[in-house]
Amino acid sequence: MKKIDYMKLSLVAAMLISPLVCKAADAAPTAAEVATTAEVSLNTVWVLLAAMLVFFMQPGFALCEAGFTRSKNTANILMKNFCDFMLGSVCFWLVGFGVMFGAGAFAGMPSFGDLSFFDVDGIGGIPVEGYLIFQTVFCATAATIVSGAMAERTKFSMYLVYSLLISLVIYPIEAHWSWGGGWLNDLGEGTFMHDFFGCGFHDFAGSTVVHSVGGWLALVGAIVLGPRRGKYGKDGKSRAIPGHSLSLAALGVFVLWFGWFGFNPGSQLAAFGSDNSLAISHTFLTTNMAACTAGAATLILSWFRYGKPSLSLTLNGILAGLVAITDGCDLVSVGGAALIGIIAGIVMPLSVEFIDHVLHIDDPVGASSVHGVCGVLGTLLTGLFATGEVDDTMVGLFYGGGFSFLGAQALGVVVVGAWAVIVGFIVFKSIDKIHGLRVPARIEDEGLDIYEHGETAYADA
Repeated sequence: MKKIDYMKLSLVAAMLISPLVCKAADAAPTAAEVATTAEVSLNTVWVLLAAMLVFFMQPGFALCEAGFTRSKNTANILMKNFCDFMLGSVCFWLVGFGVMFGAGAFAGMPSFGDLSFFDVDGIGGIPVEGYLIFQTVFCATAATIVSGAMAERTKFSMYLVYSLLISLVIYPIEAHWSWGGGWLNDLGEGTFMHDFFGCGFHDFAGSTVVHSVGGWLALVGAIVLGPRRGKYGKDGKSRAIPGHSLSLAALGVFVLWFGWFGFNPGSQLAAFGSDNSLAISHTFLTTNMAACTAGAATLILSWFRYGKPSLSLTLNGILAGLVAITDGCDLVSVGGAALIGIIAGIVMPLSVEFIDHVLHIDDPVGASSVHGVCGVLGTLLTGLFATGEVDDTMVGLFYGGGFSFLGAQALGVVVVGAWAVIVGFIVFKSIDKIHGLRVPARIEDEGLDIYEHGETAYADA
């Protein structure tokens, strides 16, 4: 029997294996590549988690609106909130995302679903698909705010039309000005914002870009639509039309409060590293602080003004604080956030009363006050309370920054508000003239659920 030459066999094996070993060594990532991959992965997970929280605000809005209105319209309200997200997601993917983030001072161009134009380096390498869904849930929020102010009397088909236009045109264009590289945040040499203010318009998570736009559209829509039947007497006095469930409304506010911890901290777009972890923690704290102080301020004001601590007003007071702090949650101190909350909590119920009793505009859920007025208020207050610790070009008036940053904030509020009001009026008035925006009186009296959808939310309704 032949002896096996183990030495030769070992040499042959080594020759066969060595290329594989060398190839594996060549393919092994460096420490820097591993760190970069880990950073992008963590940031992506954080952004997607935040998107989930913001998406969860949709049922919050649905519950809140349903609770503040009558039971005969609940199915209609729930359907509208589903459609806001279903149809808005498709429209924003096809058109809105390109308009919002494409090149151009005024607006980008529709990409029709092609995401290759977007440079992910500007967002730290997060996949564009993840960033798209994050921006989609913000767009859906702007669209759904309008629903509450026009509740109980709007044709469902016409609601779909203007909701689509918000996602296609109205929101993406003004959001482009602030978040998509547009003129409000362009600080290049020779630009208007650079030369006139020395700083850009700041809206960290959307007090103006999302909430005030929704609030202005809600106000214009309610004006064009007119008040609900029986809301104002022949003497012009406002009559209360109570919602059917404060329990649903309260649950909705809890859900919204929870979702706001994705709305604001998620807008950091990163969680990797000590700087980002500190920024996220700070925005969590300022967001919660403003909500708490606003709710408490509204509770106390309603107690003194009306003799009882009002739950419905307090719920809206909490939302008012959340809306107001959304702009400057990254720039203001915790104490500044508390003051912003208190101011919003006082202004909101006074605004509700003024819009209802003086202007005679019927807004069933107070959307124009909570989102419109307090969105504007929070943006301007950031121009007063920004500490300058995060960005030394954005220093509030109360911290020695002068009027430059406050002026930039005021300009942003005015131009975005004007855009929403003018375009919103054209849209609502056109729909009303062409097809009619409002349901007939009989349908309004008996409820939209059975006539518009053929079903009711409650079996005994």
